[in-house]
Amino acid sequence: MIKEDLAPLIASSRTDVGKIIVESTSSTTPCTGSTSSSFAQEESSKYLAILNAGLATGLTEELVLLTAEQYGKVAKLLMLPNKSYCFLECMSQEDAELIFGNMHGKANIGQNETVIYMSYFQQLPALGVDTCSKSLPKGLVLIKDFISEDDEFAILEAIDMESVTDDSLKHRKIKHFGYEFLYGVNNVDVKQPLDRKIPKECKKLWVKLAAVNEREHYNFEWLVPDQLTVNAYEPGQGIPPHVDTHSAFLDPILSLSLKSDVVMDFRNGAQKVSVILPRRSLLIMSGESRFNWTHGITPRLMDVVITTKGNLTVKKRKQRISLTFRKLRKGDCNCDFPLFCDSKRGAIIKERKEIIQQEKAVQLEEFNVHSVYEQIAEHFNETRHTPWPKVTEFLHSFPQGSVLLDVGCGNGKYLDCNSNILNVGCDRSRGLLQVCKSLHYNILRCDCLQLPIRCRSIDGCISIAVIHHLSTAERRLKSLQELLRVLRPSGKALIYVWAKNQSGDNKKSSYLRQNKALNKEKTTAEQQRQETLKHLEEKAKQSPVVLPIHTNRTEFLEQDVLVPWKLKSKETQKNTDTFLRYYHVFEKEELENLVKQIEGVTILCSYYDQGNHCVIIEKIANQETAGKTIKTIL
Repeated sequence: MIKEDLAPLIASSRTDVGKIIVESTSSTTPCTGSTSSSFAQEESSKYLAILNAGLATGLTEELVLLTAEQYGKVAKLLMLPNKSYCFLECMSQEDAELIFGNMHGKANIGQNETVIYMSYFQQLPALGVDTCSKSLPKGLVLIKDFISEDDEFAILEAIDMESVTDDSLKHRKIKHFGYEFLYGVNNVDVKQPLDRKIPKECKKLWVKLAAVNEREHYNFEWLVPDQLTVNAYEPGQGIPPHVDTHSAFLDPILSLSLKSDVVMDFRNGAQKVSVILPRRSLLIMSGESRFNWTHGITPRLMDVVITTKGNLTVKKRKQRISLTFRKLRKGDCNCDFPLFCDSKRGAIIKERKEIIQQEKAVQLEEFNVHSVYEQIAEHFNETRHTPWPKVTEFLHSFPQGSVLLDVGCGNGKYLDCNSNILNVGCDRSRGLLQVCKSLHYNILRCDCLQLPIRCRSIDGCISIAVIHHLSTAERRLKSLQELLRVLRPSGKALIYVWAKNQSGDNKKSSYLRQNKALNKEKTTAEQQRQETLKHLEEKAKQSPVVLPIHTNRTEFLEQDVLVPWKLKSKETQKNTDTFLRYYHVFEKEELENLVKQIEGVTILCSYYDQGNHCVIIEKIANQETAGKTIKTIL
């Protein structure tokens, strides 16, 4: 209930709040498409809006109708996804007045049982295309009530999730049968079968699956699985969008939902289809839906679902037990969907490496590294100004009077970190060296593969984000040998290269954290990748070697990639052009293994730093200890 002295304030503000709703309903909503304008008014009508409660606040169809129909008849309820308001069309103006008089400022059906406020409207907003009723992705089959309640009880007893104590995967209980599913690589180790086999209580499923396969002519590649992963999802838990590894498992993948319902999202580029998986239903992902669509469950406490009356409402999640059945594949995948196919990607990568090795390395680096940096030098300089802490720490480890060489110094951001040593920088880019010259740094222009420096003349070297621009293993090794050549005995070098894994130590790097749209789940990495490909595919064909285009601020899918640099105007800060830089991103321990091929060097330490693999090495005179690793920081 509200105090009497607040009633005038609520009445006067009602239309203002209504105007806010009008503006909001003129935009596109995820599930219901666009809406035309609807106008709030003081005069009564048969159209009402609840101004401060809707699907976004957890309001349900059941609660709205149960409360409103105590006072008048409701012809239609309109609830919009992700909105904190909703609309009612009453049977008559008299019904609307009775509902308004008894609920406005009085009914405690808002969030946390707060009172709701209402307003009259001229009409309901007219909805555009209903995207909730999209057809299922091709190859996706949902069979409701696939098992009985007795079968559900028997399977739950057999898998015995209550006994699971290891819930280290994001606080989720998991149990594997047949083979352990390795989430880090989305695969299994075929050489390590488990003693725990798929429970016999599941055998009924394969008889039904065979009948469905025969009746509908699905031609599944298997009818009896050999691997089962059971997940216990508590309310608020989910799983990121993903595609099960093509080469690991045959077609299809099955998902059996027990104990409760959930909404699973399927995405293919800009297309999104949300599918309600009812309790005891079987989801069959085959063909295109298995190989070319990602599937995932958004972590949240409630799902927006369609009621029997055709309205949207929210449904609180309960614990759900998911059984995912798979059959191991023996050999490469031969699907027709290359975007996510690791078998096809592996063959393409091998072919690309052979092309780079044979003839194109120099041309690739000239076109997609040196030429690019000359064109983006000014903009690049504006974005590179803060030294990385661990590099600075290394520079301050040298005593006064030491000579340090920064190979690939760029705009020279490390050349004034330690004024007690002699800093010398070198780079291939004239534009970036011009920046260094304006700052009166000691610089020279050269290639990192041929340093015009005397042997054994430098106390320390740094090579920060340089070697990953070299396109063959031989050229990367040569650059390291040059560093070692110019170092004095006991001289040290620090090397940073970009890591393929941008989530080392189970934490997203700063590079990934900058992808706000993805982190706020407004899009998916796959959708962003398809958009990148659409805009830059033709530009990539100009490169001496056709390489995949990496989508900025997403995980790397391959090691040899072209990374877009969006050039911005200094005056307007708007994108004026996009250039593609070549990178070879490093796997874990790849940098260390490269160093170990060189005699007379030891690895003092190696570590992972914000999306980069890093090593500190020392040139030694005693060849007997060459290659020995003294310390490794994991």
